[in-house]
Amino acid sequence: MKIIIAGGGKIGMTLAHQLTKEGHDLTIIDQRTSVLEYAQEQFDTMTLTGNCASRTTLLDAGIRDADLLIAATGADETNLLTCMTAHGLNKELHTIARVRNPEYTEQVMTMPETFPLSLTVNPERRTALEMERLLKYPGFLRRDTFAKGRAEIVELRVEEESILCNTTLSSLNQKLGCHVLVCAVLRSGQAITPKGDFSLAEGDRIFVTAPKDQLTRLLKKLGIITRRVRNVILCGGGKVCLYLASFLTTEGMDVTVIEKDPVRCRELSELLPAASIICANCTDKSVLESQGIRRTDALVTLTGQDETNMVISLYADSCGVPHIITKLSHVENTVIGDAMNLGSMLSPRELCANDIVRYVRAMENQTGAAISVHAIADGQVEAVEFLVDATTARRGVPLREMKLKPDVLLASITRGSRTHIPNGDSFIDVGDTVVVVTGKRGSLQQINDIFA
Repeated sequence: MKIIIAGGGKIGMTLAHQLTKEGHDLTIIDQRTSVLEYAQEQFDTMTLTGNCASRTTLLDAGIRDADLLIAATGADETNLLTCMTAHGLNKELHTIARVRNPEYTEQVMTMPETFPLSLTVNPERRTALEMERLLKYPGFLRRDTFAKGRAEIVELRVEEESILCNTTLSSLNQKLGCHVLVCAVLRSGQAITPKGDFSLAEGDRIFVTAPKDQLTRLLKKLGIITRRVRNVILCGGGKVCLYLASFLTTEGMDVTVIEKDPVRCRELSELLPAASIICANCTDKSVLESQGIRRTDALVTLTGQDETNMVISLYADSCGVPHIITKLSHVENTVIGDAMNLGSMLSPRELCANDIVRYVRAMENQTGAAISVHAIADGQVEAVEFLVDATTARRGVPLREMKLKPDVLLASITRGSRTHIPNGDSFIDVGDTVVVVTGKRGSLQQINDIFA
């Protein structure tokens, strides 16, 4: 497809990296020549210097022949105007806009004829929703849900004292007393698709799939406490904090926000009447101690500096905080964080980019297309959800006779209300929901792509 990206910031570059790998014809518009020079060096893409909201610039970029426009500049107004102008020049065009201001989001929802947007994305709200989910259902570093909540892929870290340490995958289920599947392992920053003789080691981040009841048994067997989170400390009072604190106070949690800017603190006090707002430096050990870091159920680092977030999370870990979430703006820092106990690591731009890529794939393949796509293992592995229909090949064929492509793993099959991990006797049928894991991102556009 021909795709135009308006804005070469963090999200624009993340999208360029993913979409060029999937073979799309890409053009990036930005007013900064340095950004465009970087894009040309790193990706096989066209670039154009100019104002992306300008009719002339959009025509020069080939908007009349484009299939999709993604407006991801730092200004909501520019993104909305860009999409409106582009749609006026090409009525068949799909448009996606990054919109952060809740007032604009409401306008877009209630005035669809004025704002012809196919999709809106809000990185901060998306990140806050993911964080809320982790805090509401604690125990794992990350949870990706499939089949309307009936199947999950969760992330765990192998600790030195864990019974997982030095255990081979072939003996895992017997040792744990529950039926789970390790579909990927992240070791020293590299994703591995493990075989049965693979032995888990301290520091491995493992991605496990199973029905919910089996995951509950897994947590109990590993001795991971999953008591309800009742109080949370949020370090940093930016946009993600505002969304997250609002979600958590609505859930009845006690929320303390630590923010050093007095002006922002006054704003937060008005916007979050149910939260405690502390005007102080969250990197100050005495401040954290005075706010009960050793007694809190969870701590979330939300400052604008990855290094600051990492240091605070490390200190929280040393204080024995049960649940820690670290926001990382730069995805490459997750490799560094992999060697540390930073709890769950979330990147707003990665979450946002994954939602957009999912939409792009749905545009390409209406029949048999993925229901959802989740990037796991620091983006090196994809978990893709498909619905089996009448066009799906190999229906009714036992898995032992079903030849799948190399580096493709059938992780789970959901039939009706029941989810199971497939074995040699398992087969797929019309109406089933299947989750497939692959190390080749973008290689599975339709369900029939899984077959050799």
